[in-house]
Amino acid sequence: MELSQNELQRVKVIENAVQGRITVQEASGLLQLSRRQVKRLKARYEPDRVDWVRHGNRGRPKPWGTSEAIKKRIVELARNKYAGFNDSHLTEKLVEVEKMVVSRETVRRLLRQAKLRSPRKRRARRYRARRERKPRLGMMVLTDASREDWLEGRGPAWTLIGYQDDATGQVLACAFQLEHEDTLGYLRQLRALVERQGVPLSLYRDQHGTFQRNDKHWTMEEQMAGRQTPTQLGRVLEELGIQSIGALSPQAKGRIERLWKTFQYRLKSELRLAGASTLEQANRVLESFRQDYNRRFAVAAREAANDFRPLSQKLNWDRLFSLRYERVVGKDHVIVFGARSIQLPAQKGQQGYAGARVELSHQLNGELHVWHGQQDLFSMKLPLDYAPGLAPRQPAQRSKKQPRIYVYAGRPATAAR
Repeated sequence: MELSQNELQRVKVIENAVQGRITVQEASGLLQLSRRQVKRLKARYEPDRVDWVRHGNRGRPKPWGTSEAIKKRIVELARNKYAGFNDSHLTEKLVEVEKMVVSRETVRRLLRQAKLRSPRKRRARRYRARRERKPRLGMMVLTDASREDWLEGRGPAWTLIGYQDDATGQVLACAFQLEHEDTLGYLRQLRALVERQGVPLSLYRDQHGTFQRNDKHWTMEEQMAGRQTPTQLGRVLEELGIQSIGALSPQAKGRIERLWKTFQYRLKSELRLAGASTLEQANRVLESFRQDYNRRFAVAAREAANDFRPLSQKLNWDRLFSLRYERVVGKDHVIVFGARSIQLPAQKGQQGYAGARVELSHQLNGELHVWHGQQDLFSMKLPLDYAPGLAPRQPAQRSKKQPRIYVYAGRPATAAR
């Protein structure tokens, strides 16, 4: 019978106490036991045997331990229904859905014994000093996108765009889209964020071209102004008074990068469990997952103040959160927008706008409005995928084979060129 080092020490000390070499008080100090327990061990001492030193319950199943039936059930669920779930996520499902009273460590030990490894691979961490969270809700919001095979081969790859509060870690707005990371996706979720929470003080983002101009070309007007014309999204941030802060590396915005890691392991499993196969179904699962994530992982801000500010309802939100282009009205009151030539209708009193600068506002609801100052001159339905270019003052590219569409007072007519 092999004894541990602690048990061997206990045998030797009790033997010395029985033979009178040391006192009970000294034995109590050496073994870190009470005097009463030392006396019990002396009474159990047998000079020719050592099994007396073992606890009476050693080798017996613990009454509070997990039964064999439960262990088998956990392994079965991990291999089938919850295949691909990491240890923590699986433990949550076992407790909440399967109504099993089990700890994460128990689940981890059972899965390792069954040769089931966690899908999340860990590597040695490099030393980095973590940026301290902002003290107040809404003081800084992080944003990023993650392009993944969210359906694990059951459908196309999607892009997840989201906004996260820095102080609390709450996911404020997020949605899947089929397209890659683009201006429209960020603009839609920014509006959802403002409608739900308000306008934050600052936005921490990467160097993507949706946020900033990365080209070195400056027009004469930009050189005179001393700054490049902002991107569509950059203009919205300026008008909302949101300070735009560009991160210099992915590690600099590590908080939202870690958020995507969590989503990539947990959300994929939730989508599979829900049987989601369409964008609409996936976004419903995502919204439920977002709320559950905030409930589980959001932390309290260090200060109770809220830096989100409400956006005035007097503003034209549809115009503010839109793609906007500047055009000059032709002498025949025609505006060229990509492959479309829009004929402006006559206004009251036959007022003309030839040579005037107007703004084309392509709204998120698919409407194109022509504004002259605060006057809405013309509107029409136009799909957002038609947008000729998301960078301001970027000339639209049109194939020679593509017909030009003339629009007269809202009625389109196609004419081959």
